Amino acid sequence: MPLRTQVAASLSVFAGRARAVIGIAAVGLGLALVLAPLSTHQIAVVTGIGLVLAGVAAYLLPTLDGFTRASARVFGTVFVVLGGIIALWPAAGAPWLAFLVGVSLIGHGILQGVQSFRHGGDQRATSFIVALASVLLGIVAFSWPVLTLTFFRLGVGAWFVFFGLQLTMFALYRKNPRAAKPRSRAARWSRTIGASLALVLAVALAVGSGWALGGVPLPQPGKFYDVPANVPAEPGRLIRSEPIKSGLPKGAEGWRILYTTTHFDGSPAVSSGTIVAPKKRTGEQLPLLSIAHGTTGVAAKCAPSLSATPLADGAGAALAQMVSDHGWAAVTSDYIGLGTAGVHPYLIGDSEARNVLDATRAAQDFAEINVGNETVVWGHSQGGQGALWTGQIAAEYAPEITVQGVAAFAPAADLFGLAEVNKSDAAGKTVSAYIASTWAELYPELDLASQLTPGSARGVAKIQDLCFNGQDALAAILHGTQVPNQIFPDRVLDGKFGTLLRAQTPTGPFPAPVLVAQGGADPLVKPDQQRAWVADRCEAGAEIDYREFPGRDHLSLVAGDSPLTPQLVAWTLDRAAGAAATPNCDLASE
Repeated sequence: MPLRTQVAASLSVFAGRARAVIGIAAVGLGLALVLAPLSTHQIAVVTGIGLVLAGVAAYLLPTLDGFTRASARVFGTVFVVLGGIIALWPAAGAPWLAFLVGVSLIGHGILQGVQSFRHGGDQRATSFIVALASVLLGIVAFSWPVLTLTFFRLGVGAWFVFFGLQLTMFALYRKNPRAAKPRSRAARWSRTIGASLALVLAVALAVGSGWALGGVPLPQPGKFYDVPANVPAEPGRLIRSEPIKSGLPKGAEGWRILYTTTHFDGSPAVSSGTIVAPKKRTGEQLPLLSIAHGTTGVAAKCAPSLSATPLADGAGAALAQMVSDHGWAAVTSDYIGLGTAGVHPYLIGDSEARNVLDATRAAQDFAEINVGNETVVWGHSQGGQGALWTGQIAAEYAPEITVQGVAAFAPAADLFGLAEVNKSDAAGKTVSAYIASTWAELYPELDLASQLTPGSARGVAKIQDLCFNGQDALAAILHGTQVPNQIFPDRVLDGKFGTLLRAQTPTGPFPAPVLVAQGGADPLVKPDQQRAWVADRCEAGAEIDYREFPGRDHLSLVAGDSPLTPQLVAWTLDRAAGAAATPNCDLASE
């Protein structure tokens, strides 16, 4: 036997045994992905090893012609390189895995599409359908990186098992790989139907992903929100107003307003807002609510005054009762950067408070209603923090305004604690994305944009343009679920950024009774954290009425059917009547 023939035979035997070994290893790796409780890093390592093996196998399998041999080597090389990177650098986590899935599926689809036209055959149409489905699924994989991780655990794990068994059987039983039996008509039709169903599923996933993640077009601020060339120098002066036609309580009318205010550094600014009052007014002075709204987003289009339901945020049902049943007026600040141009100082308490107090001054400057210098302040979530800060700085910033009471519902009082506890949750990532996108501009010395965790920047860019209401809120949360890691690394939270987060905690003193309402099932603002903040403030001498509502989460706490609604109305009326405060600090320490 010639030496070349002997070498070829030996290589063939070696290749067959190597295929069997790789097949058995692939089965083991696939079972580990599907069944073992692996961490993200471990999933990356196992997947990387499996892809390296798949790449090596591509070199060992027989090929049909020169084109297929070359493409197999190219894809084998790509699999070995990418698999090696993922296995050796697992800290990148899910972003690499999602990228790999997308690239692999798209690459496979393109290759199969080219081959279907190059080689023809009776299954050309079916092969092209499969190729198109593969490309679409690859695009979907880029949209859902964290779900792609689940795909790895199940889909890729199952594929490893299937690929391993197929490779093993190929090595043991297939003697002539070129001798393929012709498919029966039933087999060809089955493959075509299956490919068509795969394409329908891929299209549905792509369209559904676009709908869920894309949000909806929202009204952009119009000319009303443009700042005129000349505005009053002092804060709290009304610039202009216009009527609101929809989204108001029964028997009420409302207006958008534009007014002067200041940034947290004292520099002049302009903000927009909303005023609502009973239609039937006698001209007598109306009691006034000053409302700090909760998170609606950080883009200009997210201003509550632009919404079709401008007063729905927070305790909207209680507000409707205060206006319609009790004859109160209310003013809500949009905050700087929402509606008006500029960066919204998201969760910066001093800025929120200045905007709320200046909105109160603007309401006093509004000729359509008659309100005095007394007000009760409300706020939910971000607005809860803003309401507490409003009480904290009122005496210094707006000494002519008398704050009769401050009601904060699930307030973001301990911002650093929220960032720490919720850093891996979808809602926490969404809030962190809003902070990252705004604080990067407000505090350039932090250089936040370059310090986000791997794979976070894309999610932050998507989330910052989504508002936190309607379908946009769903899209923002879904994008939050697909940010693979916490937004801010622990080293950033432990540095100057963490110090600035801690500085946003309202500490008082508060000039009036304070009501803090908390949902016992709140997944974002945790009850334990809220109780700790209340206990600290009580120990410092603040008189706080703390009320916790079992079973209520972050939103249902302020819903119309919440037991808080009638209690809030009664508490607010008591503040205006000068009733004695009802502190119960002992409850927060239980």
